[in-house]
Amino acid sequence: MIKLLGSIKNVAKSSLLKNRNGNSSHSYSCFSLTQSSSGSSSVHRLNLSAKDVVASFRDWFSPPTPSTALLHRIFSILSSQEQATRDDASSRHAADLALSRLNIPLSEAFVLQVLSYGRRSSKHVLSCLKFFDWAGRQMGFHHTQATYHAIFKILSKAKLMPLMLDFLQDFMKRRCIHRVRFYETLVMGYALAGKPVMSLQLFGRMRFQGIDLDTFAYHVLLNALVDESCFDAADMVAKQISMRGFENDITCSILVKCLCKQNKLDEADAYLHNLVESGKPVSGHAVSILVHALCKGNRFNHAATLLEEFTELNVPLEHAYGVWLHDAVQHGGLIWPLAFVNSKKLLNKDVPRLFQYNVLLLKLLREYRLTEVYDLLNEMEKDGISPDKVTMNAVLCFFCKAGMVDVAIEFYNSRSEFGFSLDSTSYYYLINNLCSSGVIDEAYRVLRNSIREGYYTSKKIFSILADAFCREGKLDKIKELVVLTLERKFRPYYSVCDLFIVALCKANRVEDAYLLHGELSRLNKDMSRESYFHLIHGFCKSNRGHIAAALLLEMQEKAHKPNRKLFRTVICCLCDMQSPENQFFKLLEMQLSHFEPSSCIFNYFIFGACHAKKPELSREVFEMMQRSGITPSLSSDIVMLLSYLKNGRISDGLNFFNDVRQRRGAGRKLYSSVVVGLCKAGRIDYALYFMREMRNNNVLPSMECYELLIQSLCWKESYGLVVSLVNELEKTRGYITSFIGNVLLLHSLKTKKLYQAWVQFRELLDETSDISLLGQLIGIFSGCIEANQDIENLEEIIAKCFPIDVYTVLIKPLARSFNQRRREQGKGGVVSGLNLLIRLTSEAGFSDSGS
Repeated sequence: MIKLLGSIKNVAKSSLLKNRNGNSSHSYSCFSLTQSSSGSSSVHRLNLSAKDVVASFRDWFSPPTPSTALLHRIFSILSSQEQATRDDASSRHAADLALSRLNIPLSEAFVLQVLSYGRRSSKHVLSCLKFFDWAGRQMGFHHTQATYHAIFKILSKAKLMPLMLDFLQDFMKRRCIHRVRFYETLVMGYALAGKPVMSLQLFGRMRFQGIDLDTFAYHVLLNALVDESCFDAADMVAKQISMRGFENDITCSILVKCLCKQNKLDEADAYLHNLVESGKPVSGHAVSILVHALCKGNRFNHAATLLEEFTELNVPLEHAYGVWLHDAVQHGGLIWPLAFVNSKKLLNKDVPRLFQYNVLLLKLLREYRLTEVYDLLNEMEKDGISPDKVTMNAVLCFFCKAGMVDVAIEFYNSRSEFGFSLDSTSYYYLINNLCSSGVIDEAYRVLRNSIREGYYTSKKIFSILADAFCREGKLDKIKELVVLTLERKFRPYYSVCDLFIVALCKANRVEDAYLLHGELSRLNKDMSRESYFHLIHGFCKSNRGHIAAALLLEMQEKAHKPNRKLFRTVICCLCDMQSPENQFFKLLEMQLSHFEPSSCIFNYFIFGACHAKKPELSREVFEMMQRSGITPSLSSDIVMLLSYLKNGRISDGLNFFNDVRQRRGAGRKLYSSVVVGLCKAGRIDYALYFMREMRNNNVLPSMECYELLIQSLCWKESYGLVVSLVNELEKTRGYITSFIGNVLLLHSLKTKKLYQAWVQFRELLDETSDISLLGQLIGIFSGCIEANQDIENLEEIIAKCFPIDVYTVLIKPLARSFNQRRREQGKGGVVSGLNLLIRLTSEAGFSDSGS
């Protein structure tokens, strides 16, 4: 490894320089993830394959034994038969023959070695079972209690409980041919299979027959009862162990775990100290269990004190220190470990060197000092310090931070050989780097495998991958991840589920989104307000208003407030269904029965019926509101008025307006509403009448009234009235809006009539005002005034007339193209005015109505 890492050191320096220059820590140019001609990923700059780099760590992480090659050969043979079933005679015969040719020296120790090698990886579970079956059929060898326990542990870890129960049933049928203690094996098997009741029943049957468990079986049973939280039964078995004198350091560890699972951490601490006071040996593993429990409870200082105390007692605590460091890092920092290592009190104490190295290693990684990380790893190997899980995760993070993503994924694929599992930090860096490198499918595989192995990664990692899949449109893979978490009885992160629901709705897969919503409801978890909005819009888009209506009611019950637009969407959808009136009033009845009647609810329904072109429904709701004893607010009156005008019921709208102003008087809001509604309905004559009435009643018209009137009059080419309104606006307000200015410039490009009308009224205008400048600008845009400067330089003049917005910017290229074509056809020539304008506006993506 030393020789190969020497080549990598320069790359670490390169990545460090890039990081200092401000580059993101997630993208590097010194390595690239590509496929070589042989299909393997390679690190091009160093001409090293990723497998070569990872192989250089193998001897350090997993030192070879004399039997390593034989173990590898055994699992190669068993894996080659993986596609065949156990009962396939020809396949089993081929595997048996291949194994027999290896001349394997079968013994309990070697079988345990094979099973230990195979349990490192979940993909070797069936191979372990096949080897166990093969070994049991060989002459001169009989399985022992230890080998049965080993295979039970493998099946239990792989969550293959049905297979394990079938195995035990088969074992019971063949009682006469087993030389191992029959009942003990069954007690251990059912205990590890998660069937503590069955295990205790068999234990009771043994005791009734005068048979007892040995030390090993007692401890397997005790540990299984603690794992299944059967604490009363565990206390009973612990007493039996004590009475028989079977207590040892394993008993100590299991009892500490029992107290920790019940969150009795102080009692566990007292139990360990009592052991010390009574002169009994203390297990380092027991201390590590308590340290882990304290860290989970965020009691890191207490855990550090515990380590310090037992370090002075010469208890072997290398594993406990590793657990504490791992938990501290997962919690988000190195504050406690660094303070612990730097403490003067520890200078003369036997703190494990591995712990000190790991703390320094993580500190250097956090500070992005990659070359020093390399030097430290090199020093650890030279000094013969065996790495642990913390060290291995640090190496994986090193590869990720150095941009060696292909090496990192190869290292991940070899984790079973090294015997380590990733922590959340390593998963974060690996998945984030894979996503940044565009290798999303590989990132998906990593996260999926972690869930299948029982590790549920952090919300941040899940969100990174979900975001990447949403961008790529690979929604089925996110769905598979969510389903997988639910099958494993994990609860998915609900913000990610919301993200998935929104993405499904945007992809028009509203049914899948609704199924996920149902699963969240089953778990008593609510969707976000945004998810409800997208889901409701999705069902409205697919013309399933009844589901949208139910979701609308549900989101209100979940304290998410819908807006008027969402009500309008649902009501419009219901009014497009069969029996629209029934659907409409059913939703209204549901709203009034679930929530206290208010003018706001009625206004939403009046507004929705208005946009659904059902003014008669609006009127019924309005009258229903009055019958309910709710006095219509001004907003209610305005929405009802606009419902008439928007749907062409002008006469009814004007009658309603008269009723309202007799009831409450007409103010600026009511007058403005009727003017705007009439303009949008195309009744400019009535709109002008009410504008005059407003002025006569000393009511100042809103700017929206002027904008829509001027726009409507321009389309009708009533430019005289337009100039009059602009003049009036200048006198009363002193300015015009961007909307009005853009409309005037656009129509000046269409025709010269606007400028001609302006000239006729110029004696009414103050020549020094900005309005006079606007007249000159209209003359330039209409071609009636020869511009002394290019269109580009008119921006300053435009800014003096009215504020420039995005639509003004779009008009400038229109004016440039229009004047260029006008010059091409001769000064004063006619350029097919309106048709050319329509073509130009189409090219620019701009229209008068759009402004």
